[in-house]
Amino acid sequence: MLIISRTFWFLNWAISAIIVGVILLMVVRLIVDAMDLNPFGWMSRTLRRLTDGFVVPVRGGLRGFGADPKFAPLVVILIAILLGYFLLQLVGTIGGTLIGVLQSLQNGAMIAVLGFILYGLLSIYILLIIIRIVFSWAMISYTNRIMRFLVDATEPLLGPLRRVIPPLGWLDISPLVAFLILWLFQAAVAGTLLRGATIQAF
Repeated sequence: MLIISRTFWFLNWAISAIIVGVILLMVVRLIVDAMDLNPFGWMSRTLRRLTDGFVVPVRGGLRGFGADPKFAPLVVILIAILLGYFLLQLVGTIGGTLIGVLQSLQNGAMIAVLGFILYGLLSIYILLIIIRIVFSWAMISYTNRIMRFLVDATEPLLGPLRRVIPPLGWLDISPLVAFLILWLFQAAVAGTLLRGATIQAF
């Protein structure tokens, strides 16, 4: 149990460190770009080598939106924070579910084991819907491997809801209804199968 807790603590720390590292790199890139240093100098070349993998795709996306590409490092910072948040939530959910399942197995509480598994799966499904919504706002197409997985995973719930609940103008409210349904299921699981158990998160 201690090994699992430390593993998930390390994963949380590593994700946070990567987010901070990306933010620092982008801030330095913004400063160097503002200083208008020699682009062939060691510092400029090294910084471009480290950051172009993040900046260049975002710059192309900004051009597609008709926005100024010079804001690409700021957008990269926002994306890093958002993706980091999603990863931390996912790691926390998986970690809490795993710890709950193992503790319930040690105590011989098989109903709680089922409860923790269901509660964790519902939490992950809610997170997948949120990520799909954010990706769709960024106009990431179905050809993207991650977006294809998100659509394939969430459409079995969102598709039927969309057919039953028509959109309000341009606003598709089926994800809101899906959140409400999943939240009610989570509350039901917590109030029945997990009554008295502690739901943990990292």
